[in-house]
Amino acid sequence: MSRLRSVGALCAISLLLQACVAVGPDYLRPDVTTPPAFKEAPKGWKIAQPSNGLDRGEWWRVYKDPLLNRLVPQVAISNQNLKAYEAAYREALAVVRETRSSLFPTVTANPSITRARSSAVTTTTQTAEVNASWDVDLWGKVRRQIESDQSAAEASAAELADLTLSAQAELVIDYFDLRYQDSLERLLNDTVAAYERTLTITQNQYAAGTAARSDVITAQTQLASTRASAIATGQSRAQYEHAIALLIGRAPAELTIPKTALPKTTPNVPATVPSTLLERRPDIAEAERKMQQQNALIGVAVAAFYPTVNLSAVAGYSGASPLVSATNLVWSLAASGSQTLIDGGKRSAAVDAAGAAYDQSVANYRHTVLSAFKDVEDELSNLRIYRRQAAAQAEAVRLARQAVTIAINEYQAGTTTYTTVVTAQATALTNEETALGIQQNRLVASANLIKALGGGWSASQLQTADSK
Repeated sequence: MSRLRSVGALCAISLLLQACVAVGPDYLRPDVTTPPAFKEAPKGWKIAQPSNGLDRGEWWRVYKDPLLNRLVPQVAISNQNLKAYEAAYREALAVVRETRSSLFPTVTANPSITRARSSAVTTTTQTAEVNASWDVDLWGKVRRQIESDQSAAEASAAELADLTLSAQAELVIDYFDLRYQDSLERLLNDTVAAYERTLTITQNQYAAGTAARSDVITAQTQLASTRASAIATGQSRAQYEHAIALLIGRAPAELTIPKTALPKTTPNVPATVPSTLLERRPDIAEAERKMQQQNALIGVAVAAFYPTVNLSAVAGYSGASPLVSATNLVWSLAASGSQTLIDGGKRSAAVDAAGAAYDQSVANYRHTVLSAFKDVEDELSNLRIYRRQAAAQAEAVRLARQAVTIAINEYQAGTTTYTTVVTAQATALTNEETALGIQQNRLVASANLIKALGGGWSASQLQTADSK
């Protein structure tokens, strides 16, 4: 009994130490340099503290497009790349559970029966034993490994959120690019109709003897080339439609998007950005979790300097029938330890390597935060400049249309050449296309800004290993 009490006391002390001691540095988020405000939105903004994610939200609903609202949610459900990363996240969760099992004893049952004959005597020996073995985590090596694996799983969750957001933004941008092709085709078809009217005027002028045959040929050439340009828009449109099908995990043959015009208005993304928006960027969460992962691995490396302790026990019965009897009772208790004395600097090198990996992750984290600020600044400036450009371009379109009307009237009156008409029409078409391209750029910039801010604005926690 005294021996059993001694072993029990040893186990109790081991449990106490295992609960309290964990060598290596505890994780503290390092400082990161942040500006006091966005250059493009200096008012109403406060310094952000990076944090892992809130739900990305259905941010695409800001565009009020029913078809877009149906397409984008399918990315998270059917996109095959995201399915692969979701599986990687589940694998990371399983690794956490696997590592956590090392905190507990391993117990095995070993029943056996042996029948033998010797010297004309047949004997039967039975054994029913239970073996237990426990590597006591006195110095926190296992717990630091669990911390590392936990952080890796959370980084995987953040990576999945980041890739989901990126795929959603890519679909929205492809959708607007497709709608640009629809609007461009409509513009070119309207231009074709206008050129047909101009051709009729030219043919009438030629029939009346007031225009040269070359004017008719020029009008016909202009009309034919514009028709060809309208047809060519179908090529790019088909490719964008195929890209959208891929993003939602479907074959291109399974998706047909009806034609409609590019939206004429751009939603207002908040220019005075509260810190909570930037906090929700999943790539920042991923970079921070990787820092915590590397910090924990320093503790794993430091724990190699300390001795390992193993406790083991065997209890059961072994002998002839009846098996369960006092004479057949067997048991043993053992405790062992090991300590590396000389390793040629291997453990020190491992600690140095873990420290260097942590320093690298800190630099990556700070770069990710700075890149996030750059992304927001880029899109804020793009929206500001495109807004001004759109106003100027609208005036250019108005004047170009007016110039076409005047040129055609003067040509009918015989006061100008047909070259003036062609030049005015070409200038008008170029300005119309430029205005359409600016609106496309504004919509794309708004989607990129929402992405740069981390997605939508609803608040719910990303699933982490702790929540499984």
